[in-house]
Amino acid sequence: MSSLWMRCSAALALASALTACATAPSSLYSWNGYSNHVYSYLKSEASPEEQVLAMEKGVQEAGARGRALPPGYYAHLGLMYLNSGRTDQALNAWAHEKASFPESTPYIDYLINNMKKNKG
Repeated sequence: MSSLWMRCSAALALASALTACATAPSSLYSWNGYSNHVYSYLKSEASPEEQVLAMEKGVQEAGARGRALPPGYYAHLGLMYLNSGRTDQALNAWAHEKASFPESTPYIDYLINNMKKNKG
């Protein structure tokens, strides 16, 4: 009987752990339609300026709720700024991405170097 109880307890613990892992990422960040912005960009459904406005609204909403934005949010916002001709704002957004997610540094540095090559 105790081995059945142990197996049931182990199964319940595993199910709880898997459920916690499955739900944690969605509550960790304020996504604010981020995946929709990327998809829209890739499909050329919205202009960079339209995306900038929507993503800036997402930054404000996340800040008002005290929530963090997900990895890549500021990187994508920087690309939209760059595509709108706002180089300084692109660099600021990318700096924010690097500060929030240091593992993004190689990618952000690549974007900055590529921007400088194309500018000159």
